[in-house]
Amino acid sequence: VRQKVTIINPTGLTSAAGGINFCKYSQQVFKCKVTFEYDNTTANAKSVLSVLGACIKKGDEIELVCEGKMKKRR
Repeated sequence: VRQKVTIINPTGLTSAAGGINFCKYSQQVFKCKVTFEYDNTTANAKSVLSVLGACIKKGDEIELVCEGKMKKRR
């Protein structure tokens, strides 16, 4: 599954809070591999370093890519 999204968080994903929340959500909700594409690079959405390193700001568009089972079993 691929979906383009525009970041609306005021600090984007560059702040620790924004990046960490994005990663936690990716880890907790999705069992599958979750990556995102931005500025001709692909990064692991479950890695705080990858997310913060991408320097995604408010208004930037990323494309989320999910491969495999979508939800974790409870």
